[in-house]
Amino acid sequence: MFLSAKSRDVVAFTLIELLVVISIIAILIGLLFPAFKGVQDQAKKVQTKNDLTQIVTAVNAFYTEYGQYPCPPNGGDDSADFVAGDDSNQSDVMTELRAPSSVTAPPLNPRKVSFLNVPSAKDPNKPGNGAKSGVASDGRWYDAWGSAYRIKIDNNYNNTLTNPYTANAGLTDINAGAIAWSLGKDQQGGSGDKKSANNDDDVISWQ
Repeated sequence: MFLSAKSRDVVAFTLIELLVVISIIAILIGLLFPAFKGVQDQAKKVQTKNDLTQIVTAVNAFYTEYGQYPCPPNGGDDSADFVAGDDSNQSDVMTELRAPSSVTAPPLNPRKVSFLNVPSAKDPNKPGNGAKSGVASDGRWYDAWGSAYRIKIDNNYNNTLTNPYTANAGLTDINAGAIAWSLGKDQQGGSGDKKSANNDDDVISWQ
C-alpha cells in the first residue's frame, strides 16, 4: 500500500513564521529585562538597608557591653566625630565588632565578643567591585554594589552626629550613637544634597 501525497506532507514552520516567533521572543525578553533588573536593584537596596541596621545595632551593643564605642574617643566637637569608609578606620571598626578568630583580642574588645556576623565576600581577595556583599581581605565590609560602607560614630559622646547630607536627608543633627550609609548603585556621592544625581540612590540607616 502506498501513502497518499497528503499524508506524506510534513508539518513545519516556514522561514517567515520562524522569524516572527524569534522576533516575538526577542521583544518579550526586551520587555522583561528592565523589570528583572528593577527587582534585582530593589533586592540589593533591601539587603543594604538590613546591613546598615546590623552595623548600627552592633555599635550600640558594643557601647552597652563596654561603655564606649569601638573607636578612640574624640575630645573635639561633632565635626571631628569618627568616620569610617573605604579606609583603615573601617577595617579597625570591623575588627572590633567581629572579633575574628584570626585576630588576637582587639584592643577595645578584650573579651572578643562577636557583635557582628558578616559573611566573607564572594571574592575576598578583590576589594571593591570584586568584593560584593561581604568582608574582603582588607577587613572592610562592602555593599552589594562593591563600595565600602560608611560609618559615623559619636565618639565625643554628646549623642549628636552631624548629618553627612546637607539637605533632603533628615535633620542637620542626628541624635544617635552611630549611623551608617551606602553610596548606592552608582558608587558615588555620600555627602551633600541627598537628592542630587550622585546621592539619590544612596541608602542610609536613619530614614
